[in-house]
Amino acid sequence: MPSKIRLQRIADRVRQELAEMLITCVSDPRLMGISVTDVKVDRELAFADIYVSAVEGVKRSEEILEGLDHANGFLRHELAAKIELRVFPRLRFHWDPTPENADHIEKLLATLRQQPTSANPNENEKEDPTTDG
Repeated sequence: MPSKIRLQRIADRVRQELAEMLITCVSDPRLMGISVTDVKVDRELAFADIYVSAVEGVKRSEEILEGLDHANGFLRHELAAKIELRVFPRLRFHWDPTPENADHIEKLLATLRQQPTSANPNENEKEDPTTDG
């Protein structure tokens, strides 16, 4: 079994090569504008779980995952040619909602920053500096 460091290096390399392939090699219009957010390889090197996201968000997720499943054999073959492993893991694609969640949190924080802060109800009352409270 490979060490955790080796598994991470393999996952990073798969992510890098796959992201490059999606830009240069794949011509499927369903796969335009997607990004590979994470790759996790299991300890036996049997599966590589690949997490993808798109600018358009979850409304295109089904279409993108169908396109990736359609191109799965081609992508695995090309990755196996570029990354030398005895047996190349099977690819499993998943939708990653993290960028959308981060965007939602940013919007919530922006609205909180715009609202006047009134956490302390006595805050609006000014203290008289001459009195020793």
